[in-house]
Amino acid sequence: MTARGAPDWLTRWEYAHRGLHGPGVPENSLAAARGAIAAGMGIECDIQRSRDDHPMVFHDWELSRLTGEGGLTAQFPADAIEALRLLGTDQRPVGLSAFLAEVAGQVPLLIEIKSMPGYDVERSCAAVAWQLDSYEGAAAAMSFDPRVPEWFAHNAPNVPRGLVGTDTLENGFQGVWRNPEALAQAEADFLAIDVRDLARPEAAAWRAGGRPLLTWTVRSPETRALGLAHADALIAEGGGLA
Repeated sequence: MTARGAPDWLTRWEYAHRGLHGPGVPENSLAAARGAIAAGMGIECDIQRSRDDHPMVFHDWELSRLTGEGGLTAQFPADAIEALRLLGTDQRPVGLSAFLAEVAGQVPLLIEIKSMPGYDVERSCAAVAWQLDSYEGAAAAMSFDPRVPEWFAHNAPNVPRGLVGTDTLENGFQGVWRNPEALAQAEADFLAIDVRDLARPEAAAWRAGGRPLLTWTVRSPETRALGLAHADALIAEGGGLA
């Protein structure tokens, strides 16, 4: 397990989950990024990889929910994905390069790299790291897959790295964050834990060791109170519900 300290900025912000989105402002869009910046919030965003290995700021493995188009995100090149419309808006999916240019260091970023068991996630890590190499703002990479922070530990150690955890969401990595071998493999600087699982003793033990504990997704006064009591930073929807 790495003993290095996480950057101070990590716990000084509240983060807008997939940007500050809502009616007319789709998740992971440039408009959602602008909304978070205007609200003084950091931004959590998601990465899927296009067929030609571009990191796209897009949550789903499939295009349909967000664009109305059929097919897997990974089946299309970046320019074809960027040509789509996000449903009901004038916004389009964008690549990480455009997203970084929009944020331009105004607020910090938590970049969640999507993965699943058996997925060649190292290609996604390399694509993200290449773009972050010239980015001057605060940004961290994280994933449910412990191979992601492990990759950054060995190949881009200057990028803060986190392990995302859940015992509730069925995504192929349930409970992995509590496995001591997985934690050692990940060499994570921080954990970001499902708020529904935040009261687990492993989360408290991590935080008691002086390591940052973030929580997602805060969507109600009740989950806000839980997060404020047990975590160091919140990843929230709805403007933080303050």
